[in-house]
Amino acid sequence: MRRGDGERTPGGAECELQILRGQPEAEGDRDRDRATGLDGGPLPAAAYQVGPFLLQSWALPHFVPNAGVRLSAPGLTVAYTGDTGPDPALADLGRDADLYVMEASDRYQQAPAPPAAADRKLHLSAAEAGAAAAAAGARRLLLSHFWPGNDRAASGAAAAAHFSGEILLAEEGMEIPLP
Repeated sequence: MRRGDGERTPGGAECELQILRGQPEAEGDRDRDRATGLDGGPLPAAAYQVGPFLLQSWALPHFVPNAGVRLSAPGLTVAYTGDTGPDPALADLGRDADLYVMEASDRYQQAPAPPAAADRKLHLSAAEAGAAAAAAGARRLLLSHFWPGNDRAASGAAAAAHFSGEILLAEEGMEIPLP
């Protein structure tokens, strides 16, 4: 991603920031047993500095270990959920973020919808992402991790029913100016 002044920020231009190494590429990839931070250490972990950024992380619900990540520097905060289901920690993770990158699998758009876990939802819908971003007071919401074949415009509309800020729909190679 690029800041408003054109400077590249850590994490690259990937829509799903690639801040977390060790994240499964798909639900079926259970070979990886933990999320890792930029320094290779396990996440979630105590906050630490990465260049000008403070990296904070939160454990979030998913089929395999997952940590949401928040990078903050003076004048800029970016938060990223990775794969997750609804969780109260999403509000703290994205609190006042300039950009909140959230999964929006919207599995319900599939007919028949893939079965969800019996005890907890482990993926967000776009509506849930919009509600969480609104609760966090985020300025912009980037929906990502769309289920293949889903109607992204419908996902954006579902998020907009709950979130009044700018909503972006992730696309491969997308670059987003940051403040």
